[in-house]
Amino acid sequence: MNAAQTSIRDALYEPPGSKTKKWINIFTVISVLLLAALLSAAIRQFYVTGQLDARYWYFFAQPTTWIFIAEGLAGTVEAAVCAGVIAFAAAFLMMLGRISKYKVLRGITRALIEFTRGVPTLLFVYFFFLVAPQYGISLPALWKIAVPVAISASGVVAEVLRSGVNAVSKGQIEAAVSLGMRGSSVFFKVVFPQAFRYVLPSLIAELVIVVKDTAFAYVVNFPDLMQNAKVLISNYSAMLSVYLVVAVIYILINYLLNKVSVIVAARTDRTLAPTK
Repeated sequence: MNAAQTSIRDALYEPPGSKTKKWINIFTVISVLLLAALLSAAIRQFYVTGQLDARYWYFFAQPTTWIFIAEGLAGTVEAAVCAGVIAFAAAFLMMLGRISKYKVLRGITRALIEFTRGVPTLLFVYFFFLVAPQYGISLPALWKIAVPVAISASGVVAEVLRSGVNAVSKGQIEAAVSLGMRGSSVFFKVVFPQAFRYVLPSLIAELVIVVKDTAFAYVVNFPDLMQNAKVLISNYSAMLSVYLVVAVIYILINYLLNKVSVIVAARTDRTLAPTK
């Protein structure tokens, strides 16, 4: 990077010194050794208790097993995408209320955001699964998981969007006003496009939470990855092996999302102009 340019990350966080780097390396080595020891102990215990026997793993050699798992994965992706879209739309509206010039609207929106952030996702799922039907609100299984997950994520996403709006330089707004732009035109044509660019990596990272929360789909019997895993466990009496495979799949999905977030962050990382 040019010496005249400093990334926001460099400006906010002081780079570690040689002593700090040394301690980081030491703790990293210790952590890796401890994890390796725990993994070895776990594998040994699985072997002793017979969990590594072929009868718990042979069905993974059958194509039908992986087709069934893939169908569940497709259900997870479908629920996550639907929840993500709903969460973004709701979060955008809450963000507008949060930055509104009307005090009452700001207060109501803030209460909604704190409510969605404070209530566990599972309670929202149970509400749409058990309570809502009593009042004539009966949703398909997909929406019984997508809507509560979206509500749970919307508060966090709203605050992420608001932080992006606040990060836009006041000079940008003043420049737009000086060109004759007013009101909503300034926000939608100048402020929000830049804000969205700033927070896009954070929004992608938030998808990790959404994907994990869709695991509650077993409550509403939606055929996602976890629900299909329960079927495999029931058919083959192989809880450990199935859950291990499913856990690896979730880890890979979330790892890929995190990598995408890092790549996008690197490409959209703003630079601070040198002070004159």
